[in-house]
Amino acid sequence: MPGPQQRGPRRPLSVRGPRPTARLGGNAKLRIAIGRILLIGALLVAGVKLVQVQGIQAAELAQQAQKQRTTRLNIPAERGSILDRNGNQLAFSIEVRALYILPQRARKTWDEARAKEPEKYPVSYDDHMREVAKFISSTLGPEVNGEKTDEETVYQQLVKDISYEVLVSEAEPAKAAQIVAKYPTEIGSEYRSKRIYPNGEVASNIIGAANWRQEEKPPTTQGILGLESAQDNVLAGRMGRRVVDTMSGDDTLVIPNTERELVKPLPGKSLELTIDIDTQYAVQKMVTDYTKKSGARNGSAVVLDSRTGEIVAMANDKTYDPTDFGKADPEQLRNTAVASSFEPGSVNKIVTAAAAVEYGLFKPDDVLQVPGSIKVADRTIRDAWTHGTVPMSFTGVFAKSSNVGTLLAAQEVGKERYAEMLQKFGLGRRTNSGVPAEESGVVPPLNQWSGSTFGNLPIGQGLSMTLLQMTGMYQAIANDGVRIPPRLIRAEIGEEGARSEKQRPEGVRVVSPQTAKTVRDMFRSVTQSDPRDANQNGTGKQAALPGYQIAGKTGTAQQIDPTCKCYSQSQYWITFAGILPADNPRYVVGIMLDAPHGTQFSSSAAPLFHDIAAYLTQRFQVPMSVEQTPYVQLQM
Repeated sequence: MPGPQQRGPRRPLSVRGPRPTARLGGNAKLRIAIGRILLIGALLVAGVKLVQVQGIQAAELAQQAQKQRTTRLNIPAERGSILDRNGNQLAFSIEVRALYILPQRARKTWDEARAKEPEKYPVSYDDHMREVAKFISSTLGPEVNGEKTDEETVYQQLVKDISYEVLVSEAEPAKAAQIVAKYPTEIGSEYRSKRIYPNGEVASNIIGAANWRQEEKPPTTQGILGLESAQDNVLAGRMGRRVVDTMSGDDTLVIPNTERELVKPLPGKSLELTIDIDTQYAVQKMVTDYTKKSGARNGSAVVLDSRTGEIVAMANDKTYDPTDFGKADPEQLRNTAVASSFEPGSVNKIVTAAAAVEYGLFKPDDVLQVPGSIKVADRTIRDAWTHGTVPMSFTGVFAKSSNVGTLLAAQEVGKERYAEMLQKFGLGRRTNSGVPAEESGVVPPLNQWSGSTFGNLPIGQGLSMTLLQMTGMYQAIANDGVRIPPRLIRAEIGEEGARSEKQRPEGVRVVSPQTAKTVRDMFRSVTQSDPRDANQNGTGKQAALPGYQIAGKTGTAQQIDPTCKCYSQSQYWITFAGILPADNPRYVVGIMLDAPHGTQFSSSAAPLFHDIAAYLTQRFQVPMSVEQTPYVQLQM
């Protein structure tokens, strides 16, 4: 039996024997040769191009790069609105579009394209622009906000030999988009913002004006006057950023449709004011009409909420159109109610009345023997009417506006306590109400008083105040002796309606609640009328309003005659301040007329107070007084 077959030793599995060498076929050698040739060719082409770019075409390409480059630009934020106390818009912004063309670039591009593809571009550039002009005019109409957009006007703009031309500044975004969509390589659209003032001139002295400033870097809506300027940082928001392609090294020449947004802008905050726009409109109209018929140079009125000090209305007879403020003169742009100070006259007598009652020196029924004149230092002061020594009640001194009686009471108060009371009423310093351009008025410091100063101040001469300050004095008496600094801005409103209330100013105790009530009751007699005895009439009987107790005070202050530097005998400030209703105060009204003359309405602002008070009772449904003003004997 044959044994097992003998085999040679095995190789390890991991070791392989040498493979036979493969022979390259003719096709493989050809492919390798061709690849090498192509690689060498590509390198040669790249080298030639590099030489061409860096050498032969370097200047030309650099010039082209200079003509078109990437530029980072700011994106204006949406400006916040200004609202009245009820949310009515007083100022807001809308988006508009400026349509523009780069005429020289557009012509060159068209001519080059026509030279290459004449069948695709059969007409000349000028003929093409005729078509563009016709479409733009038919889309926008013959005029947009005063800018002509008829076909011929637009055509002449399109064919100008300039680098940049704005066709229209305030096109509606939808119409602008329609035009750009049809002619994307010719026409560009640029964001702009337009400020809208729906109430026109109403409250313009307060709100101010803002407009688009193309010359700014970057272009944006900027506050120019009033609150728009003073609160510009709040209203403006924060700009975003975008990337665009620009022409000719000028960052302002943006190539159409090359914008890329990077950072979105943060909208500005809106401002909610204390103003009631309906009351503002009514008071502004009444002030304008009364100023005109009184012959005054100008007139103003302020309405305050007696409990909060909020400014409900602040009106001047001279206003302006905030969309065209360039045509206004300085008097129209000025907010006279805060930017002009004046001597208040007898309205200031409330300081003496409050001090005398607060320090327990007089009661309303106390009788004073009032002569026809009084001498203070080197000056003799007289009453407005001639009389000998007459007995007047303390109430009667103010109801009849006796200068002499007031000075007798002031002498009992004393200089130091009187000066302190002026400070408590907030005179001589700004109210910080938030109304722009506010003056502080002037109150001479006690250490600078001359001998006759104390003969001037108690009767409202020798010191000055703004109408807002004057009205604030009466607000303190209306608010049980606590003066609350007036304010204009109620709140800031951010994104998604987030409301941030402005901190209410702290009140200042001027007099006690009992003193305030006593003074209010005394000053009701200013509006008293007695048909049987003229001696019992107050100086402001025309301010009386049936069904309501009115406390107030008339004022007449001599102006300085610039020729003699002395008090004029013909030029006056006429003032009135009143509380409505006196028994349950809701509103305080202050009025100033500058140099009224020549008419039956020139001697008093009381009729204007009556009209404003009547409106307020209807507008805010103010309940009638429970009792009518009691009759008081003013002169014994």
